[in-house]
Amino acid sequence: MKKNKSTLLGTENISSLLLKQAIPAAIGFFLMSINMVVDTIFVGKYIGNLAIGAVSIVTPIAFLMTSFGMAIGIGGASVVSRALGAQDKDKAQLAFNNQISLAFIIVAIFTAVSFIFKDPILNAFGAKGELFSPASKYYLITMIGVPFLSFAMTGNNNLRAEGKANQAMMALLIPSLMNMLLDYIFIAQLDYGMEGAAWATAISFISSGLFIILYFIFGDTELKIDPTLFGLKKQIVKEIASIGMISILRQGGISLLMIALNQMLLKYGEINGVGGENAVSIYGIVNRIAMIAFFPLIGIAQGLVPIAGYNYGAKKYDRVKEVINLSNLSGFVLGLLLCLSLLLNSSTIPKLFLNKEDYHLIPIASDAIFYVFMMSFLTVFQLVGASYYQALGKGIPALLLTLTKQVFFLLPFVLILPNFYGLKGIWYSFTIADVASAAVCFFFLRIGINKMMKRWDNQPVEPQIELEENLVD
Repeated sequence: MKKNKSTLLGTENISSLLLKQAIPAAIGFFLMSINMVVDTIFVGKYIGNLAIGAVSIVTPIAFLMTSFGMAIGIGGASVVSRALGAQDKDKAQLAFNNQISLAFIIVAIFTAVSFIFKDPILNAFGAKGELFSPASKYYLITMIGVPFLSFAMTGNNNLRAEGKANQAMMALLIPSLMNMLLDYIFIAQLDYGMEGAAWATAISFISSGLFIILYFIFGDTELKIDPTLFGLKKQIVKEIASIGMISILRQGGISLLMIALNQMLLKYGEINGVGGENAVSIYGIVNRIAMIAFFPLIGIAQGLVPIAGYNYGAKKYDRVKEVINLSNLSGFVLGLLLCLSLLLNSSTIPKLFLNKEDYHLIPIASDAIFYVFMMSFLTVFQLVGASYYQALGKGIPALLLTLTKQVFFLLPFVLILPNFYGLKGIWYSFTIADVASAAVCFFFLRIGINKMMKRWDNQPVEPQIELEENLVD
């Protein structure tokens, strides 16, 4: 009888297993990041720097809508991983099919909202003045593909939950390659401008969703689409929501941050003589670079989730600790190397995105890159910490660690520091937030692991330590 691939999560060597899970996830996110970077290069070179600003405004809106599908997938995949680890196949199937129902209902509602309230949403995210027209064009078309991307993100997380990291990677590879090809055709060859960039993105989102749907119908998966299991079960929905809300609130926090960032960039870009719209475009470049810088860290964090979840469900706590420690170490080293390369090339990178008429923005973009990425390799501790609690099904600590950088530290600093340091104060905020959030996340991650291992060793917990540990439960 064929052995289910998910069982390897509880038996294979941890370092080998993490490589098998993390590398495809990292490649998938790398290709998605390259896709976003190439998209930005095309609009910057062929349309202009205001087009970069328009894309950078619409992208977080699209991701906010997509986050509902991703949240369902993340929450559901946590349930599926632990159910498979406990050999409860029926619960895994029920959780998977309940995700399909939830995704359909919630994504439909929020897609409708995104069209009905288009102008207020764009204005809130900074689409003002010269940025409004290109952002509006890009938004209307891109939103057509967002529901498909939402379904793709739901299915992607479930593929990883059953150990199919390569197939999950393909769900990101196909739209990335398609978007880059269509960018070249629609923008560079056919000169369709913002509409061409938008259609390239929308079609790539649709292709990703169709791939996931077809794979779960016809592919070799333990999880299968079964309409008889579409009926929502209260306990399953509650479990999915307890973890999935983390993703929604995280993306909501990022959206709130983007609103504040764009408003401050518009204000202080104008005050400092850069031009508000230009300052938004500069951050758009930085944001695309961040996707490249963080791809191995995200891959590691995504790779550890099914491993930690499965082994926690199987009560193999020593393997959970081993994968967490290995993830922290490897992520720290890779992140440090990537960030050093960005700092050393901070003056040359902006030239990739700007046409020659906009080269006067290079010194400002160089400053932004330097300060934003100075300490960003420490992000690994936030990603690993949040992923650890996500895998264990502990929603509150996972949520708090997820929000640490963007909401608890970066957002306040972005609102305060520009009053003293102008536009540079926005860039300084990233450096400070990286250090502060890493310290907090590392501290609570160690508390959580120590508590888990004491439970495994069946040792008594000292009262004072127990009081501290309850903060992360």
